[in-house]
Amino acid sequence: MKIAFAASRATVAQTARAALIGRYGNVPVEEADVIVALGGDGFMLQTLHDTQHLPAPVYGMNRGTIGFLMNAYSESDLIERLNAAEREVINPLRMRATHVDGSVSEALAINEVSLLRAGPQAAKLQITVDGRLRMQELVCDGALVATPAGSTAYNYSAHGPILPIGSDVLALTAMSAFRPRRWRGALLPKSAKVRFDVLEQEKRPVMADADGNSYRDVVSVEIMSEPSIKHAILFDPGHGLEERLISEQFT
Repeated sequence: MKIAFAASRATVAQTARAALIGRYGNVPVEEADVIVALGGDGFMLQTLHDTQHLPAPVYGMNRGTIGFLMNAYSESDLIERLNAAEREVINPLRMRATHVDGSVSEALAINEVSLLRAGPQAAKLQITVDGRLRMQELVCDGALVATPAGSTAYNYSAHGPILPIGSDVLALTAMSAFRPRRWRGALLPKSAKVRFDVLEQEKRPVMADADGNSYRDVVSVEIMSEPSIKHAILFDPGHGLEERLISEQFT
């Protein structure tokens, strides 16, 4: 089995990479049967984005903090663990943001695309789903669309629902909704195309964010699932995303 080891800049991750390479060898990612990512969830997302054009699945080992997308770290039995690992396939979101000056930014997000107020006043957003106006005005600190894989991240912190991996559903969640008061958001089919239009942009500027990549001064943002891109993630048996999503709801 040809393995490519990737690690975050953290000392603990770099030390682990050196130890694993000494034990199992290392090949370029383009030649790998599997890519082993060492770090936290942020580094796992980065690795998935960086290697989305490659066929090799990614197996993460936690050298970060929470490690929701990672397996437990161990230097022994790696080959056996890789052979026994369960595969999860997820699709990212595609974001298309239009800026005040008319320019357009596009990005992919595995966890979520969020709109956030960029000034002292709450944002005013208009929400359209599949071409139909669904909310004339949402006054809030922000709103996001999350995938099932990302539903335990920012979405969960904003009191959004945890979504099972196989549900083919997206979560639309508001942050600190003021009007409609305490609006709890919506569940949408995976095929839905969501559009946010920013109202009163000069007075209430808004930025968009796709998995930590930020885009300022947006006037509209369109979000949809991208089925043509498939991210394959490996998990130890009994510790896949489905199990983790269920367990998270009982902690």
